[in-house]
Amino acid sequence: MELRTDLAVEEHESYCEDLKGVDYTSEEVKGLFIERLCIKTSRAGQLLHKDAGRYVTITLPPLTDNMRDTDERVQVIAEEIRRLLPVNGTVLVAGLGNREITPDALGPKSIDRVLATRHISGEIARSTGLDRLRSVATLSAGVTGQTGIETGELVLSVVNKIKPTAVVVVDALASRKLARLGCTLQISDTGISPGAGVGNHRTKLSKETLGVPVIALGVPTVVDALTLLCDLVCSEDEYSQQSLKEQVSPRGREMVVTPREVDLLVDRAAKLIALSVNMALHSGIETEELLALI
Repeated sequence: MELRTDLAVEEHESYCEDLKGVDYTSEEVKGLFIERLCIKTSRAGQLLHKDAGRYVTITLPPLTDNMRDTDERVQVIAEEIRRLLPVNGTVLVAGLGNREITPDALGPKSIDRVLATRHISGEIARSTGLDRLRSVATLSAGVTGQTGIETGELVLSVVNKIKPTAVVVVDALASRKLARLGCTLQISDTGISPGAGVGNHRTKLSKETLGVPVIALGVPTVVDALTLLCDLVCSEDEYSQQSLKEQVSPRGREMVVTPREVDLLVDRAAKLIALSVNMALHSGIETEELLALI
């Protein structure tokens, strides 16, 4: 039985045998545990239920703990994001999710803090000293139930209009392990399915669908009820998992569980992501100047 997760590293952990077509490395950088997974073949991607590409998973101290704006972890994450971005050109940063549902509000809350600069150009930019900033546009896509527009349709329309060289998308994720909620950040260059974290899968946002590289960032904010139950009882036996599934279904089949302090978790995760994205995009400006602008 497949247990739901959006984290590539968890899929890799569950695959007990050596897997050809996958490179895995890990290291500790300034107190952060960083795992890098590169899926090279379509066969390996099928086994791990992930698209071929690069996945970076950063284990953080719990986001409900205090975090300073200039915390070193922000600089580490910014560097990981910068490695996946093209050097030049406009970047569109899109926040996915429903602002009215706290566990799904990570995208919109992150976008609120990302510095939009595409409209600052020419003499205005030079006279204000902002000509060192990269051209960035932001978009809070909302959800289909609010707008009547598929997120993929909306993002594609904006991409076709402004012609960015890359798109960065932020969304809430689901984890297989309770211990990863609020202390894990995944960065990938394979795109994302809007609403994946809360089970509302839509058309995937990727280089294939948008025509430009798509960098996806997300923090797990939920775990579904069946996955949580299997995690808590440490059951990897297929028969036991099926028995647990029968006990949870049908009413608990679509139920998700989130931490009690999810509002604080999402707010601080959004702040961390926004600061990291800003630093990654505007590498030509000092951190103190950037923080003053946002």
